[in-house]
Amino acid sequence: MSIFEADQQLRADPSATLDVLRRLGVSVVRVYIAWEALAPDASSSTSPAGFDAASPAAYPAASWVSYDATVRDARARGMHLLLDVGGPAPQWATGAGAPHGGVVGVWKPSAAGFGQFVHAVATRYSGHYIPAGGSSPLPRINFWSIWNEPNLGIDLAPEAIENSAVETSPAMYRGLLDAGWSALHQTGHSGDTILIGELAPYGDTFGHNVPGNFGYMVPLRFVRALYCVDSSLHPLAGPAAAARGCPTTTAASKRFTSDHPALFQAGGYAVHPYPSGQVAPNVVIPDEPDFANLAALPKLEQLLDSVTSTYGASKRFPLYSTEYGYFTDPPLSGTAPPALAAAYLNWAEYISWRNPRIRSWDQFLLIDPPSPGPSKFVTGLEFANGVQKPSYAAYRMPIYLPATRASSGHELEVWGCVRPARYARLDTGAPQRVQIQLRPRAGSAFKTVRTVTITDPNGYFETHVRFASSGTVRLAWSYPRGPTIYSRPVPITVS
Repeated sequence: MSIFEADQQLRADPSATLDVLRRLGVSVVRVYIAWEALAPDASSSTSPAGFDAASPAAYPAASWVSYDATVRDARARGMHLLLDVGGPAPQWATGAGAPHGGVVGVWKPSAAGFGQFVHAVATRYSGHYIPAGGSSPLPRINFWSIWNEPNLGIDLAPEAIENSAVETSPAMYRGLLDAGWSALHQTGHSGDTILIGELAPYGDTFGHNVPGNFGYMVPLRFVRALYCVDSSLHPLAGPAAAARGCPTTTAASKRFTSDHPALFQAGGYAVHPYPSGQVAPNVVIPDEPDFANLAALPKLEQLLDSVTSTYGASKRFPLYSTEYGYFTDPPLSGTAPPALAAAYLNWAEYISWRNPRIRSWDQFLLIDPPSPGPSKFVTGLEFANGVQKPSYAAYRMPIYLPATRASSGHELEVWGCVRPARYARLDTGAPQRVQIQLRPRAGSAFKTVRTVTITDPNGYFETHVRFASSGTVRLAWSYPRGPTIYSRPVPITVS
């Protein structure tokens, strides 16, 4: 499945944004619901008197407007949503002792309060809830995720204490998971797909006292502490266990799986396997064994298999990529040139497609944030001025050739995806076909050398083609009663 996040545009105009995403072929839209964005008096240190935090009706009606519209409009278009419910927390739900000048709303958030918040969101989108003034229930959501990047101090703090020797954010996240999981089950969502993790791929490994309060913890270290095992994957015991909120007795260890069901029963692990700068997507970052970028995901898979089996569980979590993208130069100096970013996007998706544990492919951001501005997260398919990057075509219709050189008479593998084909097939009932085209030399015309019928529900295909000559390869496909679109061009050599 393809997942896309474009929260800023969805808040401004849900209907128009979903139209754009549907035309791109997006099957699932990830929507982040921040606790503080819905909570009343979020900047106050005291919760409102008489506030029933578990009831959706207790939250300001205006706070729900864009979310309700997105849920309704997605359903009308045959699109699915992934609701990621998380922080920052309102000030009245955070712990004491936050350092001055730190990130607001992430310091020791109340697990019990978070559970009530999830209960309110899950009730509203249970398929049975009729909001005030409404005449029919809001559509049901059955795809969820809990919190965002808990291994980063900008999302959950403190990450570690005692000169960073003791991990603290994993224990807090364990509590948040317990509360969120329970709330979803209490509100009729026990059969839904519930993701956990939402792990950032990198962390601080150099310098004094890292990650500290608000730094970045490497994801595999975070997972080990989450499951209460040491670097050798042996269960923690004694003071080391106590310091991390882990079982300190045999009886407690035996209850660990039942006490924390999300850790063993979740529908999958969400990961954000971002690349690093201009590094190719198949490169494992050297000397960083606890990173979880795309090429290193097999290490995360092995770790998850090992830690669950430590407790006698046989769970083999699928992975869901819920954030991915390439920073481009322009606008951010030193990152990938736009054409290279587009090529790497397609290569990365091919790597993901070949991994049977990975269930989704994600694009984070539709449009770059304004520049100059506070955010440098320029992974959009469009520049801030609305001009499309090469990544736009690369996302809409990926193409990748694992080898681009062949001897005369030999075949080359052509892999690709016509992402909008899923909706074209739904809208017309007709089979969809993609053309593989070759332009033998610059200035000549592209000619179709193979037509492939798309049978995969997500639009993917893989075939082998014997090209008559060197040249440039592309894909071509036409929207029903609409324009013909093309993939990015890929040069090949036949000798």
